[in-house]
Amino acid sequence: MARPDGRLTHDIDPQEKGPQDACGVFGVWAPGEEVAKLAYFGLYALQHRGQESAGIAASNGKQILVYRDMGLVSQVFNEQDLETLTGHIAVGHTRYSTTGSSTWDNAQPTLGPTPYGTVALAHNGNITNYEELQTMVEQAREDTRDQRTEREERRLSRSRQRRDSSNDTSLVTQLLRTQPGENLRESAMQLFPRLQGAFSFVFMDEDTLYAARDPHGVRPLMLGRLEGGWVVASESAALDIVGASLVREVEPGELIAIDSDGLHSYHFAEPQPARCVFEYVYLARPDSVINDQVVHSARTEMGRVLAREHPVDADLVIPTPESGTPAAVGYAEESGIPFGQGLMKNAYVGRTFIQPSQTLRQLGIRLKLNPLKENIAGKRLVVVDDSIVRGNTQRALVRMLREAGAKEVHIRISSPPVKWPCFYGIDFATRAELIANGLGVEEIGRSLGADSLGYISTKGMIAATRQNPKELCSACFTGVYPIPVPRAEDPGVVSTGCGTRSRVEPGPVAVELVTGREAHEGYQQGESA
Repeated sequence: MARPDGRLTHDIDPQEKGPQDACGVFGVWAPGEEVAKLAYFGLYALQHRGQESAGIAASNGKQILVYRDMGLVSQVFNEQDLETLTGHIAVGHTRYSTTGSSTWDNAQPTLGPTPYGTVALAHNGNITNYEELQTMVEQAREDTRDQRTEREERRLSRSRQRRDSSNDTSLVTQLLRTQPGENLRESAMQLFPRLQGAFSFVFMDEDTLYAARDPHGVRPLMLGRLEGGWVVASESAALDIVGASLVREVEPGELIAIDSDGLHSYHFAEPQPARCVFEYVYLARPDSVINDQVVHSARTEMGRVLAREHPVDADLVIPTPESGTPAAVGYAEESGIPFGQGLMKNAYVGRTFIQPSQTLRQLGIRLKLNPLKENIAGKRLVVVDDSIVRGNTQRALVRMLREAGAKEVHIRISSPPVKWPCFYGIDFATRAELIANGLGVEEIGRSLGADSLGYISTKGMIAATRQNPKELCSACFTGVYPIPVPRAEDPGVVSTGCGTRSRVEPGPVAVELVTGREAHEGYQQGESA
């Protein structure tokens, strides 16, 4: 039996992050309702998609106010804040940032003037042609410089949009004011075909709620019906929590406009579906429905497939809480091995700015997970998890389980090896950090200290989703990218989703291409309040 050595490594510190989706978006059009509170509860249901900042914008038909700050939804807003956000339309956003970019300036929704009023925009995804858009913005500034008065130029230079020109969401907000058209819808129909990458937008002006999804439909975006209004959200679970019924998904390449005349649908591009398969594996809530498939059912089926592909003699199947639970249930059902709990998760440990002291590190405090020794001592365990990125978490878990008396530890993963970065809105590690990029399966197993390691096949994973394989993006597993991505041999800047940028790793990479309170802002009819 392994003995504790008093190490608290980064991998069992709550600061350690797995794959993270960059954002969750929510929008509601409901005259007579408390739309800010509906947005609050909708964002609460989407908290798993972003835990570092949150914001809500609301319109009363004459003025748009936006409130945003760093922190969880429950930390950013209180009753008094929500009461100031009055109106009949609201747009909300919850964000997860990449390392080093967790700043107030990157919180959303963005807000800016247009010739038709004000636009507040929330974005889930990642724009890959960032530099092209930045050039378009600079050109538009030059083209209109002579038309602006000195006073207007000073005001624009101080605007949040100008300060935030390094994030893709603000660039889209700026570009909407420069496109030809007689209203915001026409401007969007001109701009969106020029965007590359993954985007699910929820935005509004003083009178209309809009929702748009990229032609590939990479990130989910759902349309729901209230008794007296409409709701759009990243996941159907957010519709459930506000009492809205799921109508359908916003289609790839579709722009929806909702106003006093009802719902209007427009298409700015032909659909070329490439939905993210990782939504089914990990990102989405288990109780969400994506393309008519309940996520929990897909994950349970992944566990069944995994049991058929990688059987093993064992005494107990345990999940890595909570994301590994559905697949572990499926594995146990298919294999006939009893399912049980072997690891207890502290549900109240979130991301914290308090770092463990050296004393705590030496004591070996487990901040996030703790083994149930009486359940696992002397037993051969199958430990089911959804994915391995760097391997740090699984390595720490194997060590903890052996210290608790486990006789054998067999790891089973309900997704294939992650070998490629995501350019479409998931914050994966770099290729150099991905453990599967340099090691084979047996080598990874030895590195983790496991008795055996088995990954589900790509074919088996996709079959479990019951989706058309040709309409899914599995680039992080296969390296086959359905949307053009920046080439690594030409180092440059690429947006990493929801308002951040990072440098593309240099070096040859084979890519296959298949075709606070100061946060309260306000605008009134395009002018700063």
